[in-house]
Amino acid sequence: MAVEYAKSSPYYRTERFSNFLDVLKSRSFPARQDDVSYTIDRVYKYRPDLLAYDLYGDAGLWWVFAIRNPNVLKNPIGDFIPGVLISIPKKETLVTALGL
Repeated sequence: MAVEYAKSSPYYRTERFSNFLDVLKSRSFPARQDDVSYTIDRVYKYRPDLLAYDLYGDAGLWWVFAIRNPNVLKNPIGDFIPGVLISIPKKETLVTALGL
């Protein structure tokens, strides 16, 4: 069954018979020696978006923590709990690698 989206919808240009919205763009960035080790604080429990906003000024970069710490954050939201030690790339690394 095809769904018709309103012209104001961000999905309006989605192809009618598409199986997916093609929103995931797999990106990677190199691990560097100047990455920071960070123990998740209770303020950020289940909220990688808040930490991303505080560090990078963009809550949409929450996925960076999951990409950089795949063995620690198997569930990027559920495993984002106080006391967990993760590696965090510096903002300059993201700017260079992702073209921000």
